[in-house]
Amino acid sequence: MGLNFDFTTSKRIIFGCGSVAKVPELLEGTDRKILLVTGKNIERSRQLTDSLPADKYVKFTVSTEPTTEIINKGAEFARQNECGRIVGFGGGSVIDSAKAIAALAPNKGDLMDYLEVIGSGNELEVNPLPFIAIPTTAGTGAEATKNAVIHSPEHKVKVSLRSPLMFPEVAVVDPELTLSMPPEITATSGMDALTHLLETFVTNQSNPFIDNFCREGMKRVASSLKRAYDSGNDIHAREDMAYASLLGGMALANVKLGAVHGFAGPMGGMFPVPHGAICALLLPAVMEVNIRAVTEQKLDSYYLKFTEVAKILTGNPNVRAEDGIRWAEEMVKYLKIPSLSDYGVTEADFPVAVEKAKSASSMKGNPVILSDDELMEILERSY
Repeated sequence: MGLNFDFTTSKRIIFGCGSVAKVPELLEGTDRKILLVTGKNIERSRQLTDSLPADKYVKFTVSTEPTTEIINKGAEFARQNECGRIVGFGGGSVIDSAKAIAALAPNKGDLMDYLEVIGSGNELEVNPLPFIAIPTTAGTGAEATKNAVIHSPEHKVKVSLRSPLMFPEVAVVDPELTLSMPPEITATSGMDALTHLLETFVTNQSNPFIDNFCREGMKRVASSLKRAYDSGNDIHAREDMAYASLLGGMALANVKLGAVHGFAGPMGGMFPVPHGAICALLLPAVMEVNIRAVTEQKLDSYYLKFTEVAKILTGNPNVRAEDGIRWAEEMVKYLKIPSLSDYGVTEADFPVAVEKAKSASSMKGNPVILSDDELMEILERSY
């Protein structure tokens, strides 16, 4: 009985336009090499590297979503260069890669020794290297989480390297860094942020403290995602989305997600579908199936939660839970997110996706346990 929760996040968060300029000061006193992990567009990191002595850092480029091979190579590169600190400057893939490299580099063995689901799931024996996260997209919230999502091509699945030791030492969230995001990335990353906020709001592990983050984040997505998509240079919309993404990361680091992310990990490993696109395409159907299930099971508290989601998203205090589904469907259409079939997904793939999703960590946070038929229905409605 009573109010009980446990909350952890990055040790320090610096948020605001122009805050990336504070990074060189944060790196002062580092007596070993700094490993700077960046995306394929190296020019984007110039505003940071130009302010650092050339002999103080080495670069490691991540041009795809992180894979087991990339993380093992990155960790070995950090060891060979005797790096003492890691900086991740880029989108979610870069931040997750940098986070995983920081964790693996000082620890013995292979990445598979520590991965969930497909690996041994061992705990880290040594603290990760100090890590600074600087996101250039607004969606994953990886700057405030304790896990890194990694693709295993061999197993055709995405799984997490996870530890309470993996929170970034500092998260530097500068909305100006997201101004160059193209519309399609703005769309998928924005829907990823929304899904984090929505799923952690209705999760079976929710608590009033996390709920406040979710309410604030969903409100900002509802008012600013279309604006950021339509006008990439709208700094106020970019600021809202960067803040919503951060709040989503803080939420999911402390409670589990739900069926959308239960599917997203396995399907992201099976097909070349951007994570945010999967989330966007599945979200309306997951909402619909969950709302129907909690209604049938007379779980009134969850129905009220979904009703509150609808009120926040639509801005209308008189709507019902089901109106939130329509809002999500219309948003996906507005953002012109391609269909699952456009990414090579076929109906023949559904049974495998369902089986893999059932064992996903995120599925354990869904407000109700969904049957195989209900999970299949989600894919059929999303196709």
